Amino acid sequence: MNAVTLPETTNLLGFDLDGLAAFCEQLDEKRFRATQLFRWIHQKGASDFAQMTDLAKSLRDKLATRAHIAALPVISEHLSSDGTVKWLFDVGAGNAVEAVFIPEDDRGTLCISSQAGCAVGCRFCSTGHQGFSRNLDTGEITAQLWFAEHSLRKRLGTEERVISNVVMMGMGEPLQNYSALVPSLRTMLDDHGYGLSRRRVTVSTSGVVPMIERLREDCPVALAVSLHAPNNPLRDQLVPLNKKYPIAELLASCNSYLDKAPRDFITFEYCMLDGVNDTPEAARELVELVRGKVSCKINLIPFNPFPASGLKRSSNERVKAFADILIQAGLITTVRKTRGDDIDAACGQLAGEVQDRTKVHVRMVRAPVQVHFVKSGKPGSAQG
Repeated sequence: MNAVTLPETTNLLGFDLDGLAAFCEQLDEKRFRATQLFRWIHQKGASDFAQMTDLAKSLRDKLATRAHIAALPVISEHLSSDGTVKWLFDVGAGNAVEAVFIPEDDRGTLCISSQAGCAVGCRFCSTGHQGFSRNLDTGEITAQLWFAEHSLRKRLGTEERVISNVVMMGMGEPLQNYSALVPSLRTMLDDHGYGLSRRRVTVSTSGVVPMIERLREDCPVALAVSLHAPNNPLRDQLVPLNKKYPIAELLASCNSYLDKAPRDFITFEYCMLDGVNDTPEAARELVELVRGKVSCKINLIPFNPFPASGLKRSSNERVKAFADILIQAGLITTVRKTRGDDIDAACGQLAGEVQDRTKVHVRMVRAPVQVHFVKSGKPGSAQG
């Protein structure tokens, strides 16, 4: 006797509201039912259709056989002494991704992953050193927020929203997973979902210029760009994507993005590497690169060392001296406070287990970084 194969059900975390409405239409249900269902899932954290008492029983019965709501399996959870929480999620086939919650007095920020690993291979990022396996789908991206928000509510004994800010700064390059990213962003922003402000949802990119331009049209949220160097020769070594989209193109796309951005500035992330990009010369070159050319905030990030990088963290004195030059030149400059160091949850440290498809161990064997400063010509040019 042949075994009966049950139909595969759909994880509803993979839909934004329009997608869920289309799914409900397939069930001969009207859009307002999708809105009700969306609220149950995202505002209340419900995963059992039987709990959704204002839905018609006929719809609940349909959903029970056609759909499910499921978070990613949690492999581990680590709580830092500063209150930071890091979760390691199983995404199948031996791969895992990480998400981090950072509590502060005036906000709660969740850092979300978009890929299992990362193919960009930035020199200072431990995720990049482990390689790349695959893109996450929309449901896997959204599931990180769904799980974190509702598990934290239970832990804190509150029905109030815990997560006020989301940053796509976890594992992966979000703009290389664009089709899955945008529906997840729309769910975060939807008033029937998490109701987050566009100003409080940030996509961080290493500089995928064409997708910055698409995001500007499709779903403009706050934008953070991993700059890390004031000229092309140095950035080519630190952020390999620069060879495809050099600094001049990147800054032009940032200026264009500002036309529709929810904030009137772009955040430039700048990881402070001892003796590499942290000198007074580099600071002055950075000033010349951006001052009066793009409205921006510079976020200086203390490097979190790991052995494979061959790099060291800049001293506090060098970071302060670098920041002082930027501030005196009139640039808004902050130094990121490190959080979650004791659980490897700080910036650049996320590194879940990934089955690498990119032979990163070969690509990342490099000579020491060569420092370049532009003495003439346009800032950001390839002159060394």
